[in-house]
Amino acid sequence: CQRESTSRGRSRMWDVLFQRFAKIFIGCLAAVTSGMMYALYLSAYHERKFWFSNRQELEREITFQGDSAIYYSYYKDMLKAPSFERGVYELTHNNKTVSLKTINAVQQMSLYPELIASVLYQATGSNEIIEPVYFYIGIVFGLQGIYVTALFVTSWLMSGTWLAGMLTVAWFIINRVDTTRIEYSIPLRENWALPYFACQIAALTGYLKSNLNTYGERFCYLLMSASTYTFMMMWEYSHYLLFLQAISLFLLDSFSLQQSDKVHEVYKIYIFSLFLGYLLQFENSALLVSPLLSLVVALMLAKCLQLNVKKGTFIAKIMKVINFYLVCTLTVTLNIIMKMFVPHKENGHMLKFLEVKFGLNMTKNFTMNWLLCQESLQAPSQDFFLRLTQSSLLPFYILVLIICFLSMMQVIFRRINGKSLKETITLEDGRIGGRPEIIYHVIHTILLGSLAMVIEGLKYLWTPYVCMLAAFGVCSPELWMTLFKWLRLRTVHPVLLALILSMAVPTIIGLSLWKEFFPRLMTELMELQEFYDPDTVELMTWIKRQAPVAAVFAGSPQLMGAIKLCTGWMVTSLPLYNDDDLLKRNENIYQIYSKRSAEDIYKILTSYKANYLIVEDAICNEVGTMRGCRVKDLLDIANGHVVCEEGDKLTYSKYGRFCHEVKINYSPYVNYFTRVYWNRSYFVYKINTVISFQS
Repeated sequence: CQRESTSRGRSRMWDVLFQRFAKIFIGCLAAVTSGMMYALYLSAYHERKFWFSNRQELEREITFQGDSAIYYSYYKDMLKAPSFERGVYELTHNNKTVSLKTINAVQQMSLYPELIASVLYQATGSNEIIEPVYFYIGIVFGLQGIYVTALFVTSWLMSGTWLAGMLTVAWFIINRVDTTRIEYSIPLRENWALPYFACQIAALTGYLKSNLNTYGERFCYLLMSASTYTFMMMWEYSHYLLFLQAISLFLLDSFSLQQSDKVHEVYKIYIFSLFLGYLLQFENSALLVSPLLSLVVALMLAKCLQLNVKKGTFIAKIMKVINFYLVCTLTVTLNIIMKMFVPHKENGHMLKFLEVKFGLNMTKNFTMNWLLCQESLQAPSQDFFLRLTQSSLLPFYILVLIICFLSMMQVIFRRINGKSLKETITLEDGRIGGRPEIIYHVIHTILLGSLAMVIEGLKYLWTPYVCMLAAFGVCSPELWMTLFKWLRLRTVHPVLLALILSMAVPTIIGLSLWKEFFPRLMTELMELQEFYDPDTVELMTWIKRQAPVAAVFAGSPQLMGAIKLCTGWMVTSLPLYNDDDLLKRNENIYQIYSKRSAEDIYKILTSYKANYLIVEDAICNEVGTMRGCRVKDLLDIANGHVVCEEGDKLTYSKYGRFCHEVKINYSPYVNYFTRVYWNRSYFVYKINTVISFQS
C-alpha cells in the first residue's frame, strides 16, 4: 500500500509538472507568435500604405516627416562616416546641420537608437543584403513586436492565464490608432523607447508578486535593471514617466501593501540608471535636476529617519502621515537645491506651456500659442472615447478598475484598523486588492489616465495600459470572485462560477472582436493606398541639382527637416522643441508668413546666413479647422496686428502679408529676393547679397 501511495504521489507530481510546463510553453509560444505577427502586420501595412518597395530613395525619405526626418538623416550620416568613432565625433560636434550653430546632436536629440542601428547594420554585414532604410524600419517594427509580447506577458502574469495576453494583443491592434504612432512617424523616440518600458513593467510585475521563487525574482530584477537603463537612454522624457512609476511604488509601500525591501531595491535601480545615464549622456544635467532623482533620494532619506511605522499602533499611524509629509517636502526641497547648484538647460518653455494650458497665465507668445494649438497637446476628443467604447475596451476597463480600486481601498482600511490579513491570498478569499502587483498597476493607470485626460498625446502611454488591465480583469477568476463576495452570491458555487466566467467572457469578447474587426484589418492589408507628393520630390530634386553645396535654406521647421534628410544641405531651423535657441529661430523664420516689411524679413534671414527662402503655399493660404490656430493668425497675435484686448481696438500693419507680397515681384521685394524656382506648393527665393533698388 505504501509503495502504491508513493507511486501515485509521484505520478500526480509529474502530472502537475507536465501541466505547468505545457501551460508555460503554450503561453510563451503564443506571446512570441503574437509579437512576430504584429511586426509582420506593421511591415505589410507600411508597404501597402506607401508602396515602399516601388519608390525611389528620395520618395521613400519624404515619407519621414518633421522630426522623424531629422532622426533618420543622422542614421544616414553614421553610415556614410569612414568609421564609427569619426561618425560619433561629427554628431557630437555637428556644425553642418543648423547655420551658425554647433550642436551635440547625440545628446540633444537622443540619437542612441541611430548609433546602435548603424553599428548593427555594418557589423552584421547587412549592407550586402538589405538597404539601410529597410534595416532601420525593420528594427523599429521588431521592437513593436517586443512591445506587444511584453504587454501579453504582463497581463498573463497578473491573471494567471495566457488567454488574457491574447485579448490584450487583440485590443491593442484593434485600437492601434490610439495605442501607437508607429503608422505615422516610425523614427519617433517613443517608438524606440516604449517597448523597453513595457519590458520593465513586465519584469516589475513579476518582481512584486508575493509567491515568486528566488530564481524568478533574480531574473525579474536583472531584466528590470537592463530595461530601465535602456529606456532612459532611448528617450529624453523617460525619467518623467519613471517618476510617475516611482510615485506609484511609494504609495504602494506607504499603505504597507508590499515589503519595503523590494520597493527600495527598485529605487536603487533608478539611482543606478540615472547615474550611469548622466555619465554616458555627456553629463546630462537634466537627469540630475529631474524630479525622479529628488523623489528617490527623499525616499531613501525618509527610510533612514522613519521609526517603526509599520505596526498597528496609533503612534505608527501618525508616523505614517509624518513620513508621507516628509517625503513630499524633501522631494521639493532637494529639487530646488539641485536646480540652484547644478547648471542645467531644463525645458523652461514646457513649464510656461503648462501654466497657460491650465489657465494660470495668459500669453501672446507665438511659440506658446503654437504648442497649445497642436492636436497632440489638446484634451482628448469625443471620438477617442467613442473608438474605445466601440471596441468594448473602455466599458470593461472601467469595470475592472472600479472592482480593483474598491478592493484595494477595502484592504487598506482593514490594515489601518489593525486587522491582520493573510499574506498568501487564495481564490476563495475574493480579495484581489491585496495583491501588490495589482495595486501598483491600479495606481499607475490612474496617474497615466489623469494626464491623458488633459493632453491627448499621452494617450499613447495610457491606452496600452488600458488594454492590458481590461484583459487581465475579465480573464482573472479572482476579480470575479471578489465581485461575487460583495454580492454574497449563494445560489451557485462562487468559485466555480468565477472560473467559468473567466473563460467564457474573454472567449465571447474575442469572438465578437474577430467577427467585427478582423475583416477590417484584412481589408487594410489588401487595399493599396498611395502616397504621392510630386511637388516635394521636384523641390528636393531642384535643390540637389541647382543649389550650391554651401547654401543655407530657410523655411518652416517641418520642411527643413525633410531638406536635411533628402539633400543634406544646411538649414536655419529644425522641428525640435527642447532647445530655446531653436524655438526662437523657428519663431523668427515663421515671420515670412506675417505682416512684416521686406527689409525686416531680409534682416532676419541674413542674420542666420540664409541663402534661399522657401515659402509654402499650404501655410500662406492655410484654412485652419481650429479658430485662431493658423500660423499666420498666431503671428498676427504675437506681433499685435489683430484685435487688442484693451478697448477692443483694431491695430493694422502698414505692410501686407509677406508670403503674398513677395510673389507679386514688385519693389521693394524684388530688391531683396529673386524667385528662382516654383511649383504648385513651393516658391523658392534667392536672398540677394547685393541689394539693387528698383523703382
